[in-house]
Amino acid sequence: MARHPLRPRFTGPLAALALGAVTVPALAGPDVRIGRETTVPPPISHEAIATGAVGLPEVLEIGRQLFEARFTTPDGAGRPAATAAEVPTRRELGDTPAFLRTSGPDANACAGCHIQGMVGGSGDFSMNVFVAPQDLEFDFDTVAPDLSMERGTPSITGAGFLELLAREMTADLHRLRGEALAEARTTGEPVTVDLVTKDVRFGQLTALPDGFVDVSRVDGVHPDLIVKPFSQKAVVISLRQFSVAAFNTHHGMQPDERFGRRWTGLADFDLDGIAEELTDGHITAATLFQAALPPPIQVMPDHPVLAEATERGEVLFGEIGCAACHRPRLILDDPVFTEPGPFNPAGTLRDGDTDAIASVDLAALWGDWIEVLPDGRVAVRAYTDLRRHRIADPETPHFANEMLTHNFVPRDQFRTAPLWGVGSTAPFGHRGDVTTLDEVIRHHGGEAADSRRAYEALADLDRRSVIQFLQSLQIVPLAPDFSTRHAGLGR
Repeated sequence: MARHPLRPRFTGPLAALALGAVTVPALAGPDVRIGRETTVPPPISHEAIATGAVGLPEVLEIGRQLFEARFTTPDGAGRPAATAAEVPTRRELGDTPAFLRTSGPDANACAGCHIQGMVGGSGDFSMNVFVAPQDLEFDFDTVAPDLSMERGTPSITGAGFLELLAREMTADLHRLRGEALAEARTTGEPVTVDLVTKDVRFGQLTALPDGFVDVSRVDGVHPDLIVKPFSQKAVVISLRQFSVAAFNTHHGMQPDERFGRRWTGLADFDLDGIAEELTDGHITAATLFQAALPPPIQVMPDHPVLAEATERGEVLFGEIGCAACHRPRLILDDPVFTEPGPFNPAGTLRDGDTDAIASVDLAALWGDWIEVLPDGRVAVRAYTDLRRHRIADPETPHFANEMLTHNFVPRDQFRTAPLWGVGSTAPFGHRGDVTTLDEVIRHHGGEAADSRRAYEALADLDRRSVIQFLQSLQIVPLAPDFSTRHAGLGR
């Protein structure tokens, strides 16, 4: 089939693509403290990053160090007087374990779980986490589905592109809402508008002349119309929000921008004896590192039979309706990732909090891996529409196996999983309890029921061709050479 000439298509053994470790200029002189057992890089401010006082390669190296660091007690790991809740919440000091598999802290390092395929990849079933109950109970020691929600570790490779898409979609939806409200005030009549952005439909809303907005027909997104590209339930707005919460929940490392003096009045909210554990610059560096991780690509098999099956499987993937939700590509207008982002929630650094904006041009970093259109826009081949769909029903209930709702999202609704690295991220499903691609397709119900039935009706060879196509969408274990792949910071 015809392909865009810029579409990345790698062939041959992946080992041939491997690069050495990232090397950047030294960040500081050698540390000669004997027996040092700390891992956090020296404090750095967001302003130093945004103004270019620290160069991009150094910033991304700091982010990598934080992502791979195995945090220790002298770093501030652990949270004896704080819960895992996103909103700073105290608990009584007592005989609390340093690690607790259910309510956390439950990991030494980000890369302890995000490791499959490459640093930033997915995790095995043994790396599952438990979410939401920490907002209700300080400590919980059960994995029962009526008391906790077990989730697999997703890959965050290519996440910068996903967040930028979500930002643009959110801006479109907010513009449509604003225009409807303005028209309703002018005409004195209700105005109903279709919420469509990048050819993805999020239902309708009706604006009334008194400023009230009826969101009862909004679909696939929260009523705030913020497209949230992260988490299985699409409830996390940005990599920064994700990072701030994860550092506290999983490691007991507390970012100052949420747990420090501004919001809590304390420099050591968790009472572990370590003040100001992670600065706003640390979080900016960790966020930019994650945003700059390489996007997954399609790796075509060497063998002509397998290559032909891959081509055939992609055609069938569209014909049976999978591409209706797993959109093969979404067009990104501006590939420059800015930090802080425009929709960060309270408790994270927001663009209204500072005039200093850091930026990374993702097209400059990965222009040879992605399809850059002649006008500078980018075709992001992530195989998602970044909205939620109902994917379970009484006939196929597997994906409705959670008993709790998460941020008011119905139990049978999940974000359309980006498939662009699915060939490298087994096991599958939100719980990581499905071992094959064939099985995970057969578990689709609800809005995906017709596509599942169409897949099941295919001849055996055609079904295997669909699987072969999905297996070609891979995370390539390629260390990003940030010392040469760099663009200027600042806007």
